[in-house]
Amino acid sequence: MKQILFILCSLSGIIPACSPAKKMHSLSISQGLTGQITELTGNQMPMKGAAPSEPVGILTTVFIYEPTHISQVSRMGSSPAYTAISTKLVDSVQTDSTGAYAIALAPGSYSVFIKQGKWFYANLFDSSNHIALFTVEEGKLTKANLLVSSRASY
Repeated sequence: MKQILFILCSLSGIIPACSPAKKMHSLSISQGLTGQITELTGNQMPMKGAAPSEPVGILTTVFIYEPTHISQVSRMGSSPAYTAISTKLVDSVQTDSTGAYAIALAPGSYSVFIKQGKWFYANLFDSSNHIALFTVEEGKLTKANLLVSSRASY
């Protein structure tokens, strides 16, 4: 009897370990931000007879901050790279290998930054110099597709 119990207990630990991993987006959300982070690299100048390069999805972390004005960050010169953000971090999410992400958020406005090495990246501004500002409405998903072009030349 002890042998049968031992075998059953052993199998119960092995079988769940062999089950396929859950997909990142298996939990559907109905309110927040969703999108894809893509990157363009290299020479982006139009070339005769060559098709323009397509952005590719990247694995990165997306950081969601309270609305952030350009005066509330430490910027690297005039680039879209930041070493520090002084507003409150609300949440963060890891993209999948295609750059896709989704994050549940309360209604409101948020600044979205992408982690790039040691720095944060955001290249969108509104007319008041708020950085990458997106608004989440009650019961809606807001599309926030972002393009990283720091390693591209134009």
